[in-house]
Amino acid sequence: MTVVFFPEGAFGPTNNCVGIGRVLLERGERVVFVVEESFAGTLKAQGFEEALMRLKPPPEVEEAPGQFWKDFVRDTAPEFRKPTIDQLETFILPVWQELADGARYVDDRLAEIFGELEPDVIVQDNVVGFPAVLASGRPWVRIVSCNPLELKDPELPPPFSGYPTGDPAGWDGFRARYRELHEPLQRDFSAFCDERGAPPLPELEFIHKSRFLNLYLYPTEVDYRRSRALGPQWQRLDSCVRNVDGFEAPPGDGALIYVSLGSLGSADVELMNRLLGVLAETPHRYVVSKGPQHELIELAPNMTGAEFLPQPAILPQVDLVITHGGNNTVTESIHFGKPMIVLPLFWDQYDNAQRVAECGFGVRLPTYEFDDAQLNEAIDRLLATESPRLRDASTRLRASPGTAKAANLIQELARSISASC
Repeated sequence: MTVVFFPEGAFGPTNNCVGIGRVLLERGERVVFVVEESFAGTLKAQGFEEALMRLKPPPEVEEAPGQFWKDFVRDTAPEFRKPTIDQLETFILPVWQELADGARYVDDRLAEIFGELEPDVIVQDNVVGFPAVLASGRPWVRIVSCNPLELKDPELPPPFSGYPTGDPAGWDGFRARYRELHEPLQRDFSAFCDERGAPPLPELEFIHKSRFLNLYLYPTEVDYRRSRALGPQWQRLDSCVRNVDGFEAPPGDGALIYVSLGSLGSADVELMNRLLGVLAETPHRYVVSKGPQHELIELAPNMTGAEFLPQPAILPQVDLVITHGGNNTVTESIHFGKPMIVLPLFWDQYDNAQRVAECGFGVRLPTYEFDDAQLNEAIDRLLATESPRLRDASTRLRASPGTAKAANLIQELARSISASC
């Protein structure tokens, strides 16, 4: 069968889909990735077919994979210093606007791609809806690779807030502010979906739920206790770790610590250099993901790093992870049983940071306000303390890979649809 993956134009969702797609490819299925032109060749090099599209008019100069979002984050980095409720207007809303504009721009091209490929299943990992997916008439799967608070529940904190689950103070105010800012954009985008052959969107949502199959990525051990069941079309993937080539740890004494603020977060060079300056004074060794501004990142003698690193190959070898709290890094760190220090920047990273701290799997620190002693104390404490819950979670996750579970569910969906025709 032909399975078309359509991930968001960022490395996190793309890597999740690669892990699942690799399993399907090994089982003899045809796997095609719909990717932005800036990603051209990156999926083909991994054995997949590619169908290229654009989310906005082409630039005058050649761009790197996901370059738009790297530039966007770099230019809006000052907003990350604001409380999450203030980021709703200055970061979250502009992101939704860009995503909605991209969906409008690409809809004709997507319809063309789906018509040419005639997929048995479309699998999309996006936070915004694309009407062409539903209008294609093909069975489709939604993957949620963000923090599951985006699947809203009145008894849980609002998404993007980073508020604790045990204290509802502030929840209503945050939700009201979100509605005030986003309702006009959401209504307009819902009307666009309707015009293009997809159903109107649910209230305040920017993406549809699939009537076929929905997958969300979060380990049971840190998942939220809901007041409302998600429904029979939903399945949890506890982790979704792709296989990558090996990584040889640098020699030396001291603990080995992995530092990654993600391909987007590391674009804040000032923050990266401030963080690495503190870590340079410690007795530990560091593997640093330097990101798109790698030439501006200063490494100390106790550090090694590169623009891109094979994260799933590194994590099994380290003792601790310092991260921005992206969903991939959080779930992969739990998969391999590694405690975390989380320095959130935007979107669901605050929610992940809060959840990691609440569940005892790490420490949340204020990203721009932490002092040297605070960071050093967190490192020392996490290195000195073993978490049996984290160890047990890792054992369970590694015994039941989410990539295989997702591939099974996708194949079962395609076969059930075929059998009913």
